[in-house]
Amino acid sequence: MSVGLVQAAYVVAALFFILSLAGLSKQESARAGNYYGITGMAVALIATIFSPSTSAVTWIILAMIIGACIGIYYAKKVEMTEMPELVAMLHSFVGAAAVLVGYNSYLHAPVMTPVEHTIHLVEIFLGIFIGAVTLTGSVVAFAKLRGLVPSKPMNIPHKHKWNLAAVVVSVLLLIRFVDVGGSVSALLVMTIIALVFGYHLVASIGGADMPVVVSMLNSYSGWAAAAAGFMLANDLLIVTGALVGSSGAILSYIMCKAMNRSFVSVIAGGFGQEVSLDSDEEVGEYRETNAEDVADMLKTSKSVVITPGYGMAVAQAQYPVHEITEKLRNQGIDVRFGIHPVAGRLPGHMNVLLAEAKVPYDVVLEMDEINDDFTETDTVLVIGANDTVNPAAQEDPTSPIAGMPVLEVWNAHNVIVFKRSMNTGYAGVQNPLFFKDNTHMLFGDAKDSVDAIAKAL
Repeated sequence: MSVGLVQAAYVVAALFFILSLAGLSKQESARAGNYYGITGMAVALIATIFSPSTSAVTWIILAMIIGACIGIYYAKKVEMTEMPELVAMLHSFVGAAAVLVGYNSYLHAPVMTPVEHTIHLVEIFLGIFIGAVTLTGSVVAFAKLRGLVPSKPMNIPHKHKWNLAAVVVSVLLLIRFVDVGGSVSALLVMTIIALVFGYHLVASIGGADMPVVVSMLNSYSGWAAAAAGFMLANDLLIVTGALVGSSGAILSYIMCKAMNRSFVSVIAGGFGQEVSLDSDEEVGEYRETNAEDVADMLKTSKSVVITPGYGMAVAQAQYPVHEITEKLRNQGIDVRFGIHPVAGRLPGHMNVLLAEAKVPYDVVLEMDEINDDFTETDTVLVIGANDTVNPAAQEDPTSPIAGMPVLEVWNAHNVIVFKRSMNTGYAGVQNPLFFKDNTHMLFGDAKDSVDAIAKAL
């Protein structure tokens, strides 16, 4: 394959990637967006493998086969509830790849002019730094989402000064690295600093902000890929990395606005936010109900809103939820879904689950679209959600989630909360909603509870 044909294939692949991002921006076109992305990657891989500059094709194909087998295995094995931690772990692979490419590019640098060599050294240094931060940051995000480490933010003394010191020392090492024409010791010291920096950056962010962190790590992995593209002089890798990096950053910014969080403070490890550990003690008496009473309440309702959360995903309750939705709609009851921007632990997590259960797109509304309607809603079913429906965000200025926009379900006439127990949510914050006069608790597995309601209907 000639160089010109390879470059043309790269342009085609880049166009497919752009179409993929455009398709993924809407539920209706998401499937087509996935197909565009798959096609673009297939074109890119074929063009790269058969490029005149590619050697050891056999080893590359062997590595691809092994990688494809691992990918297919985990794609079939991993549940939707485990998708956030899988995404976080995949980001760590991109970071590790950028670090390895950086060291390889340094140890096997081609002959260059002095100016080109200086630029190449800067590319190597920045690529390894971004990759190392992405690597450990993603591993910490995986551990938090998996429940291997506490979701509460790490709060060591002078943590922001330590972060600033890490950045300043890394800049000084960059200057030194370029001045001496390359230094393995400078690279190694910077890599260690970047690995610790990435760990501390994500560990300092609380569970309530983890969906933003996953999105931001997606952005970091994109910039790491772009840096690898510069080191390898691969135009498509640069373009693809920039697309992923910029789209991830934009999504993170949108989510921060939706959560009333400072974009800078989140990506800087919670800078400017005072960490307040909320008490998990109960703040009143709760009222318990059963599936039959909930079914009776739904039958007499004219308007019903369902607000799902991570608990619905864990219980795989989206299918019986769709069943009761259809039963109620067939009886002329208006049923809609209210989705918080960070419901679940990954952007769009709830939307994917509901689409998987064939819930119509037109009844799935975003928080801003439905919040004003709760005052006219007869019954709200809170299925596995906690922090996204917590009135403490508006009523308690000392709460760790203070200022975060939430679904104002307490304004409805009746609220039914599906939970396994009275434990706090992922952010570790007690929820006053559970103790309000118009709230009833339905304890048990969400799927079993919804099945029982469906039978009673």
